[in-house]
Amino acid sequence: MLGLKLVTDPRWVNIVESNIEEILTDHAWCEQKAASNAISLITQNSEKEELVTELMIIAREELEHLQMVHDLIKSKGLSLGRERKDHYVNELFKFMKKDGSRNDALCERLLFSAMIEARSCERFKVLSENIKDVELAKFYRDLMISEAGHYTTFLGFARKYADHVDVDKRWKEWIEFETSIITNYGKNETIHG
Repeated sequence: MLGLKLVTDPRWVNIVESNIEEILTDHAWCEQKAASNAISLITQNSEKEELVTELMIIAREELEHLQMVHDLIKSKGLSLGRERKDHYVNELFKFMKKDGSRNDALCERLLFSAMIEARSCERFKVLSENIKDVELAKFYRDLMISEAGHYTTFLGFARKYADHVDVDKRWKEWIEFETSIITNYGKNETIHG
């Protein structure tokens, strides 16, 4: 469904399990950034009522996920560390086209957002199927379903608002680019790392 060409090696979970505090801290900050991204899209596109309505739902869900991760961190006697840089997301950001109309720029930002949600969904699936901690396995299974919904929402709005962009063609370019960089990741105890 996600269209990703490379799946995460399940052995990545062994790295994650070696430092649960790190993966949870990184995950918490990913949720914060996802909520901020939705809010930023709302701010920049306030005239698009349907988009604003859906992004408010996503922003709220992402903040709820942040709260859930934070609660999990506390319940395990761990602490929320400082914000982490997400090199994967930074590489994706550089791939975004910066020219064209305002709607073309929106379309590109929505595809960027869809890609992040797709990879997060895939990583949550790998965690849910391979992590030994039963509580975390269920937690990541539930979040995987939510991320899949966000992915389809972003992709759907990209199609809706594209003026001069062949969204299916551009999405294939995003998939190819993501395939070329994802091989550098999956070696750290971070969601995208």
